[in-house]
Amino acid sequence: MNTITDNNDAPHPAPQPPLAEPAIPAAPAIEPAIEPAPPAPVAVKTRYDGVAMLFHWVLAIAIICAFSVGWYMSDLPFSLTRLKLFNWHKWAGVTILALSALRLLWRLAHRPPVDLPMPAWQKLGAHAVHWLLYAAFFAVPLSGWAYSSAAGFPIVWFGVLPLPDFVSPDKALAQTLKQVHQVFAYGLGLLVLAHLGAVVKHVVIDKDGLLGRMLPGRA
Repeated sequence: MNTITDNNDAPHPAPQPPLAEPAIPAAPAIEPAIEPAPPAPVAVKTRYDGVAMLFHWVLAIAIICAFSVGWYMSDLPFSLTRLKLFNWHKWAGVTILALSALRLLWRLAHRPPVDLPMPAWQKLGAHAVHWLLYAAFFAVPLSGWAYSSAAGFPIVWFGVLPLPDFVSPDKALAQTLKQVHQVFAYGLGLLVLAHLGAVVKHVVIDKDGLLGRMLPGRA
């Protein structure tokens, strides 16, 4: 007897797993660009520092005193008073010379405040007067020192510190150096007047706070 085989009983092939889709690589994460921090703002210096102010006002007082004494004593007859005033005048001159050297060193090592807004010609004139004043701070006392040496009167600073002579005693040279010293002194006086005139203009007309840059107190 033939056995009828049911096709349904035939073994079926095992189902194949579905083909996996190829993996798509994930796009790399894009990090937001980090911008560098802006540089810290640089503080703008608008006033002179305390040391510069001190040099300025002490020198101003010393120059006024030395000029006043020199003007007064020039017409005095020879006397003990005249000799005393000459010594005071010379001591003031040497002090001005020393302070000017220290002030110049401080000025070169410390940045001054920025210029105020002004026309270019005024700025040029202000800087020219500024540096001419520095030159006169040295020229006037040095020429006076040389004149005193040529006249045969050594300088003993405040009666304590003998200073070396610039030149040997020479009457003719002394007269020449006296005139040179006077010319330099009057030149310094004119520069001071020009400086004061500019300050008055800035205070009265411009009203831009220039004088406050050289006065103690808050900006």
